[in-house]
Amino acid sequence: MKKLIYASIALTPALSFAQTSGTPTLGNLQVLLNSIQNLVKLALPIVIGLALLGFFWGLMKFIFSAGNEESKADGKKIMIYGVIALFVMVSVWGLVNFIGGSLGVGQGGTAPVPTVNGL
Repeated sequence: MKKLIYASIALTPALSFAQTSGTPTLGNLQVLLNSIQNLVKLALPIVIGLALLGFFWGLMKFIFSAGNEESKADGKKIMIYGVIALFVMVSVWGLVNFIGGSLGVGQGGTAPVPTVNGL
């Protein structure tokens, strides 16, 4: 038991002076948020392109099903889902940009990370 107490007393200064800079930073959290931001920037045009491709797939299916009513209905359904997906994605994207502009939050760059004073 005495060894545990002596070890904890010996390690206390090393643990209490672990922070080296004068201002606390959340470096790993900032790196994580920037990585997520980069992934979203990369994935957004790809997902919108896939929705547009789905719409055109339904359009081609509708055009080339000249006598088959079941295939025409399937093409219409695919086109409707493609238009809905495009509308939702672009609307959310525009809404986020509008709210960000209204609140004065800059778009692009690095993600702002809150800092904790006094830790």
